[in-house]
Amino acid sequence: MIRVVLAEDQTMVLGAFAALLDLQPDLDVVATATTGDEALAAVAEHRPDVLLTDIEMPGRTGLDVAVELHKRGDRTRVLIVTTFARSGYLRRALDAGVSGYVLKDAPIGDLVTALRKVHAGERVVAPELAMAAWDHTDPLTDRERELLREVATGASNAEIAGRLHLAEGTVRNYLSAAMAKLGAQSRSHAARVAGERGWL
Repeated sequence: MIRVVLAEDQTMVLGAFAALLDLQPDLDVVATATTGDEALAAVAEHRPDVLLTDIEMPGRTGLDVAVELHKRGDRTRVLIVTTFARSGYLRRALDAGVSGYVLKDAPIGDLVTALRKVHAGERVVAPELAMAAWDHTDPLTDRERELLREVATGASNAEIAGRLHLAEGTVRNYLSAAMAKLGAQSRSHAARVAGERGWL
């Protein structure tokens, strides 16, 4: 049996996935989670073969969970299933040691096949993403990415400086550099472009 923890913040989708996967004779959904923290706790408790997780969840994202499991040296394989066909997300997922990345609009049979392949040690990437991954290389530094995330929440430069213990001029310099790299006309435009490409 392939033991699976399923993490998805939309309860209807979570229930549907769990029901469909439980119909497979070789798959056993041992736990479900609706947040990243719940997913980490479920993996720690149940030691599944595969964590099947969405990206966007409250608190830690599926990518954050993958990074944390990778840091811990956890042997659970991670399969991302998401609506986001963004090359930046795929790059970050692969950097985090994720074993697979598939899209929610794929047939359930494709998801089941991906689970089996990931369990067998293979890496699975949705074909439409495999080529797109090389279209855009993320030019942002970690600090620029952090500041743009703050901008996306609506924070002013002064608020960002206070939160991150930086001089306001330093915040302006980082954001100016990010804007130049992204060809953006404003801070908010830069945050939007980076978000659309999956770099935040």
